[in-house]
Amino acid sequence: MVTLSDALDAEVARFPTKRLADSAQALIHRYRTGVDPATLVLDAEVTAAAYAAYRMPATHAAVTAALTEVAARAPDFAPTTHVDIGGGTGAAVWAARGVWPSLADITVLDQSTQAMDLGRRLADRADDPAIRRVRWQRTALGATRLPPADVATLSYVLSELTDAARADTVRAMTSATLAVVVEPGTPAGYERIMAARDELTAAGMHIVAPCPHSTTCPIPRGQDWCHFAARLGRSPLHQRLKTAVLNFEDEKFSYVAACREPWPAAPARIVRHPLKRKGMVSLRLCGPDGLADTIVSKRDPAAYRAARDTDWGDPWP
Repeated sequence: MVTLSDALDAEVARFPTKRLADSAQALIHRYRTGVDPATLVLDAEVTAAAYAAYRMPATHAAVTAALTEVAARAPDFAPTTHVDIGGGTGAAVWAARGVWPSLADITVLDQSTQAMDLGRRLADRADDPAIRRVRWQRTALGATRLPPADVATLSYVLSELTDAARADTVRAMTSATLAVVVEPGTPAGYERIMAARDELTAAGMHIVAPCPHSTTCPIPRGQDWCHFAARLGRSPLHQRLKTAVLNFEDEKFSYVAACREPWPAAPARIVRHPLKRKGMVSLRLCGPDGLADTIVSKRDPAAYRAARDTDWGDPWP
């Protein structure tokens, strides 16, 4: 079975490692100093390859984690059509097919020809016929019209759009049965997720995850942010590009998923690292009634054992 990592390593091997590393560092600088929404970021073949080698594994891990949590809310949901907005290299396509094998009709919309060309070459290496059949359509983001879809995804894109284009793009997603938006797990990324959440609920959609409700988020804006982490292994190339010592990393991300019809309610969720002390575990939860702190002690052995095994982002109970 050819994995995304296999396909990516084979594809970027066409470029010298130093050239990829230089392009990756230039991209990092552009993103950290702020991307001009009027420019095309992945504007050359080597730039698209550097972006994919540097960022695609983490994007795939984060989107997989988010979609897995969404799928757990409705195990009988078996979507067949998927539209990925702004995902030219195709990370969300591979993630969605891994979560929902029922997906058979997949479209990627992006404004970068170079990114889509790379995404198409990666897809051509897949064993999965649905990934090889993906349609790649050049589209100006912000003026997006979606084809009918069971699932619409938008990941790590909003920072590259103007405020108006962000709102228009998220609103376009409300035509899908399920809309999922993923952003970096930073305060700024979380703010973009909250703005997307507002657009989705204003259009009458119901929040599926990670929130256990569709009402106003109880986390004080500007004081804290809701985010999660997905651990992924680093390939040797990935390590070299990141000048990293460890052979793994934890990708922090924020996300929101919403659907047109109510799904089973999500449970309360742990929104901070559990504080595990001798004989007790302290949990901060976001539940249907807002934020709450709870203490689980050895006096409830079963709950205590479960609490000892929990982590930040897990549902509770």
